Amino acid sequence: MKNLFVGNMSFQTTESELRSMFEPFGQVTRVHIAMDRETGRARGFAFVEMPNDAEAAKAISGLDGKEVGGRNLKVNEARPKSASGGGGPRGGGGGGGFDRDRDRDRPRGGGGGRGGNSKGGRFSTEDYRDSPRQPREPRW
Repeated sequence: MKNLFVGNMSFQTTESELRSMFEPFGQVTRVHIAMDRETGRARGFAFVEMPNDAEAAKAISGLDGKEVGGRNLKVNEARPKSASGGGGPRGGGGGGGFDRDRDRDRPRGGGGGRGGNSKGGRFSTEDYRDSPRQPREPRW
């Protein structure tokens, strides 16, 4: 059983078109086109499951680089998701909020929380990046 990744697809490609592209190489058990949760349209990649490894290898060599819908397909063996579930090394959202009116024109993105900061409860300079500096007390 091989799971194949199909990338750089046209957003108009349907599951039946994808199935018909792969069936000449062998039996296809499942076709899954990744859809965007918000917009409901295709994200430009899919997964095709084939039970026979030799047929899957033939499909990879036959379809990788083939032009479909004006785009060259990228077909290879799908790699399993990492244990963290993706998302990169950064922590989750949060950030901002002390003066939202001033930041309204800036693109969103937040400070990224304090992800990956192993220093426990200490503050980082990221927390105060946009705030004005406080005057220092004189040293006598």
